[in-house]
Amino acid sequence: MLRLRWEPALLLLGVGSLLAAKVNKHKPWIETSYHGVITENNDTVILDPPLVALDKDAPVPFAGEICAFKIHGQEMPFEAVVLNKTSGEGRLRAKSPIDCELQKEYTFIIQAYDCGAGPSGTNWKKSHKAVVHIQVKDVNEFAPTFKETLYKATVTEGKIYDSILQVEAMDEDCSPQYSQICNYEIVTTDVPFAIDRNGNIRNTEKLNYDKQHEYEIMVTAFDCGQKRATEDVLVRVDVKPVCKPGWQDWNKRIEYKPGSGSIPLFPSIHLETCDGPVSSIQTTIELQTNYIGKGCDRETYSEKSLQKLCGASSGAIDLLPTPSAATNWTAGLLIDNNDMIFKFDGKQGAKIPDGIVPKNLTDQFTITMWMKHGPSPGLRAEKETILCNSDKTEMNRHHYALYVHNCRLVFLLRKDFDQADTFRPAEFHWKLDQICDKEWHYYVVNVEFPVVTLYMDGTTYEPYLVTNDWPIHPSHIAMQLTVGACWQGGEVAKPRFAQYFHGSLASLTIRPGKIESQKVISCLQACKEGLDINSLESLGQGIKYHFNPSQSVLVMEGDDIENINQALQKVSYINSRQFPTAGVRRLKVSSKVQCFGEDVCINIPDIDAYVMVFQANEPKITISGMDHFARPATQFESERGVTLLPDIRIVSTVTKVEHSVDFKENDGVHKPVVLEEMVHNLDFCDILVIGVELDPRQECLDLDHKELQGKHLDATNSTAGYSIYGVDTMRNYELVLRQVRYRNWHTFNIFDRKFRIKCSELNGRYTSNDFNLEVNILHNSNSNFMEHVNHMVIQPQFLQSIHYPEESINSIHGSVVSSVATIVIIICVSILVFIIALGIYRIRTSHQHSSTENEGSKENEMDWDDSALTITVNPMEKYEEPRHVEEESEEEVEEEEEDTTSDESGESEEEEEEEEEEEIGNEGDKQNATRQEQLEWDDSTLPY
Repeated sequence: MLRLRWEPALLLLGVGSLLAAKVNKHKPWIETSYHGVITENNDTVILDPPLVALDKDAPVPFAGEICAFKIHGQEMPFEAVVLNKTSGEGRLRAKSPIDCELQKEYTFIIQAYDCGAGPSGTNWKKSHKAVVHIQVKDVNEFAPTFKETLYKATVTEGKIYDSILQVEAMDEDCSPQYSQICNYEIVTTDVPFAIDRNGNIRNTEKLNYDKQHEYEIMVTAFDCGQKRATEDVLVRVDVKPVCKPGWQDWNKRIEYKPGSGSIPLFPSIHLETCDGPVSSIQTTIELQTNYIGKGCDRETYSEKSLQKLCGASSGAIDLLPTPSAATNWTAGLLIDNNDMIFKFDGKQGAKIPDGIVPKNLTDQFTITMWMKHGPSPGLRAEKETILCNSDKTEMNRHHYALYVHNCRLVFLLRKDFDQADTFRPAEFHWKLDQICDKEWHYYVVNVEFPVVTLYMDGTTYEPYLVTNDWPIHPSHIAMQLTVGACWQGGEVAKPRFAQYFHGSLASLTIRPGKIESQKVISCLQACKEGLDINSLESLGQGIKYHFNPSQSVLVMEGDDIENINQALQKVSYINSRQFPTAGVRRLKVSSKVQCFGEDVCINIPDIDAYVMVFQANEPKITISGMDHFARPATQFESERGVTLLPDIRIVSTVTKVEHSVDFKENDGVHKPVVLEEMVHNLDFCDILVIGVELDPRQECLDLDHKELQGKHLDATNSTAGYSIYGVDTMRNYELVLRQVRYRNWHTFNIFDRKFRIKCSELNGRYTSNDFNLEVNILHNSNSNFMEHVNHMVIQPQFLQSIHYPEESINSIHGSVVSSVATIVIIICVSILVFIIALGIYRIRTSHQHSSTENEGSKENEMDWDDSALTITVNPMEKYEEPRHVEEESEEEVEEEEEDTTSDESGESEEEEEEEEEEEIGNEGDKQNATRQEQLEWDDSTLPY
């Protein structure tokens, strides 16, 4: 019956297959050729025309559908996939990213296949063969490289060359666009050379051997995709001299290592006159340092520390401080670099909060600042405000201001009617070229009304113009002090800034009530580098010399060439900073020559050289000392509190190379570097509170200010910590830090305090490690000795002793816990040995009385009564309680050491102490109940 059911189905299937074979009558059709482009390092191929296969059997299923595209070619890195079987749309793609440098073009055969006569794919047909040609589009991934690592050439001075030498670079890219070099360029600036597109280098002016013996220029290359060479090539051009007058035997580069003192600049220099009739010569040596810091190498301490170091009057208010939570008005200004230089671009101003500067500055005050300013922008120069105190609202009156106008420095001071009621001086004008020379200068305005004096770079300048004005009418309008612009509170729809400053400012301070002396001003702006003369007394006769105030320019004059040579050989460079600013200091030597009775005299070319100041070895400042201790709460609550850092040490070390070694040959034998201790100053040390800030109602950090006397130090205190600042030695900082105390007069709710100590040199340029200190406060709940056990913390370098309160027992006060534990162990072992010996004696005695009883009693005696092991000798009764206390002390010390290692809080330590106290009380009760039994022998087990 089942077979009869399947036979019609099989018959229908066979008929269907035969009909399907007749349906798939046509082959798929594709284009005869394709042209494709693929971008290097990509897998997408763009074909023209698109890859589409057609079949006339469509829309018949399977027969009219495209199932595959097949590529014929040996190991072709491409594959074709069908995107839509019905439409015949396909896509050609790369199996992996294509590299143009390996192969630029690919050609292969592709065919399309339909899906056959049915689902099984039988009776499929394929199209004709089509040719596919693919080009790889290059990507500019390789940069040009030069064929040589160094190019050399020699030229004769005084000639112009069409081509001195040719440099050549190559590129590994595959396409002409990216593989060809389209341009060469000289990277080194200010050199008398040019280069063309073919790499030919020529000189643009006649070279002078006396001016420069050798030129080293860096050249780079660009391919046609404007990709630059990975490494520039050095081209060295030597200049051959001809006899011309000038200075000889001098080095263009003079190296200076920090701490070298004074080194000669030109130890072998001499003047070649070529037998010219020279009667006298004047030589000027100029050290150009205007691009170093603020015009030269100065100390980079904070303004507050420098003023303390130079002995300036106290009370200076920093109007441009480092942005912080307390001094946040400078947070929105542009900071030029780490020297806290503020750059004003004509769009910014800062409001000084009320209360920072007193409203009335009296008749005496000082304004100091570093300023770098250029010509005013625009055709009509406007006022550029540096400092301004104006009405905050309603009106637009300026009470005092310091501003620049048309390269003139102007100071405005308007008195109130309650201070003066007559026509008084109000505006003071100074016209100086330095105001707009784009260089750093130090300005001090000393106001001793009605006299106002300007100091610029230590030199005094009187105002060239003083205008008078009436005092300001009294009013109750509040005033607004601003920096970088002036606040316009009235006469406008909305109050705003106006008269913006263009330039850079630093260390802007105002000191009410006092003026600075010439000595302090000179100290604050003094350069720490300059020119010097070694052995002035050895200068030849007839030599005249003169230094400028900053010792950056030296003029020497004489009529004997040999004496001039010797004098110039003694000129030296000196930098007194321990950590000087590294970099180049340019030197220029110019000479004027007079000849005997001749109108035409020889020309001496200038010398252009430079001093290369090396980077100082960076010091590593290390703070060490006791980093964890505990004291009873009573000590913290005392009048003086607890000294935080009694043994703090500050050490600075530098790493120096001992000698050059071959690491492979001497590995493990010689050390190439050595740590050397050095002494230098610090400019601040901070004791910062970790965690919750100090509560001034119950705790504080304290320091007796007499500890600061005789030192260049000052201190400030806040709830966040204690700051000691000023330029002074590490030893003085140690002495002061050792006197800082912590007091807490309500310790019931606090168990520990954590502090962090950090020191700095050169205003944060070099900083120490973060030294963390943890202080534990031990609380007293009753008179029991166990509640007064101190913490013992063993440090890597020292052992912290245990301090007991006075009510502790006299037998163990001042001892170390480890010694107590040792004594307890010895006593316990002694008692145990005594009991065992006594038991053995009793066994032997019973054995002598009766052998029968001996057999019966031996088993009983070998099974010791546990109560017998706790027998104590009567003379030890008075030591019983201390012994238990000592045992519990040993356990508590071990537990506290574990707590210290895991940084558990003091609160958990107190809970452990209370649990131990309960255990001690329970054990004490048991001792009282059983003491009589322990002092009497148990005779029940004895045979006699």
